[in-house]
Amino acid sequence: MMLAEYIRSLQSYEIYAFTNEDVVKHCIAPKTTLKTEFVRLSKKKQILNLRKGFYVIIPAKYLNVSKIPVQLYIEKLFIYIQKDYYVGLYSAAAIHSASHQQIQQDYIICSAPAMRDIKKGSFTMKFFQKSHWSHHNIIQKKSDAGLFNVSSPALTLADLLHFQNKLGGINRMLAIIEELAETIQLEDLNELIRWYPHVNTFQRMGYLLEQFAVNEEILETIQRHLDLQKVYPMLLSPIKNEKPGSANNRWKIDVNITLENDL
Repeated sequence: MMLAEYIRSLQSYEIYAFTNEDVVKHCIAPKTTLKTEFVRLSKKKQILNLRKGFYVIIPAKYLNVSKIPVQLYIEKLFIYIQKDYYVGLYSAAAIHSASHQQIQQDYIICSAPAMRDIKKGSFTMKFFQKSHWSHHNIIQKKSDAGLFNVSSPALTLADLLHFQNKLGGINRMLAIIEELAETIQLEDLNELIRWYPHVNTFQRMGYLLEQFAVNEEILETIQRHLDLQKVYPMLLSPIKNEKPGSANNRWKIDVNITLENDL
């Protein structure tokens, strides 16, 4: 089987990625012939070498943007890398229909050690590392290519707040937070509370959710959790060398920015 034929066969089964090992196993052709085929298909933008030894297939319907949705290949990529992962942050919010903006890059949370971001053509993938890994609040969604991992609405919100300084700040994500606030379920939040380690994230979450007038039961659940912790005044938006001042609210949040929707 030639490489082009093999790629067509993968697409017929809704498979959009392959590895060098897959090619060796399924393509009986001289190495020089395969190398020529790789170059030809890459120039035609039908395949992309996303990571050493790992290729993404770009079907005809995506050729105009030279990119395919991350959910079509991310599971296979991380099986190949042998790391835990989930689609998170703005990418997860879009999957949960909490973002009305076109996401220009993909956001992936993965276990340690840290990974370098990928920037190849139209593919931009940003990796955020977590040393404290938990499989809780990670749900599986189904794509045309199979199942993939994505953070639940509660975990998505928590991660957005935790990584806010690397994501453009709270105002950039304010509309997304408001949309996520409408989707968070009590069961999802309770599961998050059992393991998520950042108390200040729950303080910020409680304050912001209160601004959007979510179900009081959600707010009371966060409040009960904080009552069991050592809670100190905290800036809503962390700024280097700035310490919290007055925090005249139940969340002990110093509101040091004006909340304005940047979208």
